[in-house]
Amino acid sequence: MPSAPQTVVDLSGLNLHTGEGKRIELPIELAPFELGGQTYVADPAKPQARLEASRHSSGFAFKLTFPIHIEGPCMRCLEPAALDLDVEAREVDQISAEDSELRSPYVDEDELDIGRWAHDAVMLALPTQILCRPDCLGLCPDCGEPLNDADPTAHEHEKPIDPRWSALKDLKLE
Repeated sequence: MPSAPQTVVDLSGLNLHTGEGKRIELPIELAPFELGGQTYVADPAKPQARLEASRHSSGFAFKLTFPIHIEGPCMRCLEPAALDLDVEAREVDQISAEDSELRSPYVDEDELDIGRWAHDAVMLALPTQILCRPDCLGLCPDCGEPLNDADPTAHEHEKPIDPRWSALKDLKLE
C-alpha cells in the first residue's frame, strides 16, 4: 500500500501566541487508497484544503477541512463507483502532556504532517462500502455476472443438493 505523501507545515513559522489562530489554504497530495484489495483514487489528486490552527497555553488545536471526489470499483459488483465527501478532522497536541491521547501523531517537534493526517481523515470519512448505487445487487454467486441490470429469470440457477441432506429425498411422507 502506498504511503501518504508528506506535506509538512512548520508550526513555529506560523508565529502564533497563546490565544491566537490562523487559517491557511494549501494543496495536499493524496496517494491512492487501497481498500479490500481494490484501489480508489482522489480526483483531483491534490485537493485544496483549509487548515485552522490555534495556539493555547499548552499546545495547539487543529481543524482540517476539504472536499474530495473518490473513484474506484463498487465493492459489490466491481462496476465503476464514485462518491463525494466533505472531510473534516480535528487534532489536539499538548506539548507537555504525558497522556498519549493529548499528543497528535501528526506533530513531530514543530512540524505538522498534514499529508498523512489528510490521508487518515479520508479513510475515516469513507463509508463502510463504496457502491455504484445504493441498491446495488452485486454479482450472481453462480455465474459471476452483475445482477443490477440483469433479467432475474436469467439467474435462476439450479442448486445442487447438499450431500449431507441427500438421504432426505428418499423419505416417503404419507
